[in-house]
Amino acid sequence: MFEIVQSGGWLMLPIILCSIIALAIIGERLWSLQRKRITPKHLVAQIWHLHAKGQLTPEQIETVRKGSPLGRILAAGLANMKHDREVMKESIEETGRHVVHELERYLNSLGTVAAITPLLGLLGTVIGMIKVFSVITSQGVGNPAVLAGGISEALITTAAGLSVAIPSLMFYRYFRGLIDGLVVFMEQEAIKLVEVIHGERESDAGDSAP
Repeated sequence: MFEIVQSGGWLMLPIILCSIIALAIIGERLWSLQRKRITPKHLVAQIWHLHAKGQLTPEQIETVRKGSPLGRILAAGLANMKHDREVMKESIEETGRHVVHELERYLNSLGTVAAITPLLGLLGTVIGMIKVFSVITSQGVGNPAVLAGGISEALITTAAGLSVAIPSLMFYRYFRGLIDGLVVFMEQEAIKLVEVIHGERESDAGDSAP
């Protein structure tokens, strides 16, 4: 393995660094974006039951806030539930923007890795071919070992760049789709909470399942 990396030239170093960054981001996002951590089941129904029993105290709201990103959004509305519907919705939307920003953490970096690693591989290809043609110009085609070294460098960097870029792009798209789905679900739960609190909708304990 070391011989392959070495034969790929100095451009293998940034490609390897990109692979480490991508692996770290993918692992962290897979852990952080688990649905059960973001949108616990039946949270709106639990809040409604506490509200109906008169047990929705500031301490309970703070517990909801700390429990999950969805809890943060709902708690922002609950903190303003004595105000009218529009004030409650505005507070939810403001907190929701912060939560979505946190859900998208590191995704731009992952997308950058997916974009630049093929270019690094292409640059390695160009450098390798330049070496090949330089050897041909100075020595002719009588030294196959030198020619093979330049071609090998070109192919190895290209393969390495694509090997990092392809899974990085796949996970980038996967996380984007996952976050979009989570955001839609959280919006639905927040609207449901506003309607239930203001008496415009009956609570259903089964409604909150993702």
